[in-house]
Amino acid sequence: MRILIVEDDDRVAGALEAFLARSGYATVRAADGAAALELLGADTEVVLLDLGLPDVDGIDLCRRIRGRSEVPIVIVTARNQVAERIKGLRAGADDFVVKPYDVHELLARIEAVTRRSRPIRPESDARVLLHGGELQIDLVARQLSVDGVPIDLTRKEFDIIAVLARYPGVAVPKERLIREVWNTDWRGFGHSLEVHVGAIRKKSGARGLIETVRGVGYRLAGS
Repeated sequence: MRILIVEDDDRVAGALEAFLARSGYATVRAADGAAALELLGADTEVVLLDLGLPDVDGIDLCRRIRGRSEVPIVIVTARNQVAERIKGLRAGADDFVVKPYDVHELLARIEAVTRRSRPIRPESDARVLLHGGELQIDLVARQLSVDGVPIDLTRKEFDIIAVLARYPGVAVPKERLIREVWNTDWRGFGHSLEVHVGAIRKKSGARGLIETVRGVGYRLAGS
């Protein structure tokens, strides 16, 4: 995977490049917006975008990148205001990470957005088997089964399962689940998410199906 790092701080960029290299990823670094647009190519698979650049505001650069490409964009910045997150997401970003961050979490988010950008293929990704086949999620038929018995889920409940299934092994933040299932960034949906997760657990009879990751969100067990 080729990752474009757009970061003007040499120390931050150097540490991130070293970590990603150890994790098996190829990187290229741009210190400003102009260089980022020059380096953005068909082989770029993820953009890590800082907002505080010397020649352009990162939000504007995000819009320009999105106008050229569907490449996944993860904003990585010290700006932690909710308004900035909303601006970034509306400008086309796929995720938003606030500095200082844990590099392993950032790596998990990179992996998550790249999985999301790949089309679902019925012959492989459309069906996800968990716990040795006891639990089955069919993303094409939109059906969850336990021991071969279909579980009757509402549309929102299955949407939650479908989002989690797209990120196997990853703790999906509550904000992302709300954004993808309810198509909003309003945090008032946090309680609704908890209620829906509880309903899925109750209907499936498998309380371990969805794991709660404290301080983050939820993860699909066994994935």
